[in-house]
Amino acid sequence: MPGRARTEAGAPRRRSAASDGRRVSLAAGAYERLRDAIVRGEFRPNERLVEAELAEWLNVSRTPLRESLARLAAEGLVTSRRRGWVVREHTPEEISEIYEVRAALEGMAAFLAAARATDEQIAHIAELEGVAEPELIEAPRTRLVEVNDAFHDAIVEASGNERLRHLVRQNREFFFNYRIAAIYTEEEALASIEGHDEIVRALQARDSRAAEQAMVRHILEARDVTLSKLR
Repeated sequence: MPGRARTEAGAPRRRSAASDGRRVSLAAGAYERLRDAIVRGEFRPNERLVEAELAEWLNVSRTPLRESLARLAAEGLVTSRRRGWVVREHTPEEISEIYEVRAALEGMAAFLAAARATDEQIAHIAELEGVAEPELIEAPRTRLVEVNDAFHDAIVEASGNERLRHLVRQNREFFFNYRIAAIYTEEEALASIEGHDEIVRALQARDSRAAEQAMVRHILEARDVTLSKLR
């Protein structure tokens, strides 16, 4: 029977809460590790994901692994193929849609943050934006992605909307963030940093509409750079 285990004598017994909790914990841990590896490009687009190898790498059984893969499929990071799984490669059209959704979601986050954020939160966002330009321009491009993610995360957090935060995460973290950032020119990296400066000024002025517009403009500019490098 579903949801039941059996004793040697065949009598059904309920799984313990501790057992269920451990399975959920293992699945969550496997999901986060696998998701991070895909987003960072450790697994390449169209790369086949072998369950036996993944289970050994993650030190989990097939059940929590399959639960993790199902979650990643729902987020559009993997897809099933020939009774297995592969890392999904997005088309330019899909990537454009992803950025458009991001612009809508994070534009609203900036709008709300301008009104709701504490002075301390805005100071923290400004501090992230204020990372010295030479450091980011000359550092490995992964550093640019990390600072960019921290900056956007801080704004979403300051919006005070947990549901919005969850939707933003689902619609922002994809392999092409690192792949495209790796080939950003100095001019493109500088333009990204300047976009952050415009957003911060609007937040500090508590101008919700200006913050929203600056965020939308910043994300759509990133979309255009990404698409230009995929052609």
